[in-house]
Amino acid sequence: MVDKWRHEVLASLLPRRCQFCGSHSADQAICTACAAELPWNYSACPRCARPQNHRGVCADCLAHPPAFGAAWAPFQLQAPVQQRIHAIKYRADFGSARLLARLMARAAPRPLPAQAVLIPVPLHRRRLWQRGYNQSLELARELHRELKLPLQPGWARRLRTTADQIGMDAAARRRNLRNAFAVDARVAGRCVILLDDVMTTGATLHELARACRRAGASEVWAWALARVA
Repeated sequence: MVDKWRHEVLASLLPRRCQFCGSHSADQAICTACAAELPWNYSACPRCARPQNHRGVCADCLAHPPAFGAAWAPFQLQAPVQQRIHAIKYRADFGSARLLARLMARAAPRPLPAQAVLIPVPLHRRRLWQRGYNQSLELARELHRELKLPLQPGWARRLRTTADQIGMDAAARRRNLRNAFAVDARVAGRCVILLDDVMTTGATLHELARACRRAGASEVWAWALARVA
C-alpha cells in the first residue's frame, strides 16, 4: 500500500507525456495531436462495426444478420493501434492494454443498460495455459474499472480448441467455431456486452452471441477494440 501511494505521488509530480509520441501532454495517456491521428472508426455499420462511408446497416448484415444486435469498435485495425494490439497479444504488454482500454472507455456508447454485464471472449484452457493470459480479459478489466460495468469472465467458456483462423473466410470461420462456446444461465434477461480485442469477420462474436441467446440473454452487443476493414 505504501509503495502504491509513493508511485501515485511520484507520478503526479512528473511531467505528463503522451504514450505515443512522448511529447508533453495535459492528458497523461495521449496528446491532442496523436489522439486526432488515431484510426478512429467513426463511420461504421451499427450491426457489425465494419468501416464504411455511411452509418446505415451494411448489405451483408441485411442479408445475413449476426446473432448480436449491435456492434461497436472504436478503432480500425491500422497503425499505431495495430502494433499496440500485437504487443498485448504476443508480448504481454499490459501497459498498452490499459492505455487502449482507457481510450475505448472514453468513446464508449452511453448510456449503458442497467442490466448490462461485460463478458470477454474466453480462450480454451489449453490456449490459456500456453499464453498465460487472455488479452480480451486484460482489456475487460480496465473497461470494468472505467465504466463500472459488472465483469463476469466466468460466465462463458470455450468448449473445445479451434483451428487458427488466419486466412479463413467468414464462412470457414463460422464452421470452425460452430458450438464452440457455452454460456452460464445467469445471463438470462440481461444485456450481455461481449468483448474481443480484434473483430475480423465477426464469426467469433457471432458464435458466442448465439450461445448467449440460447442461455436467455435479452440483448447481446459485440464490442472490439479494433475492426478489420
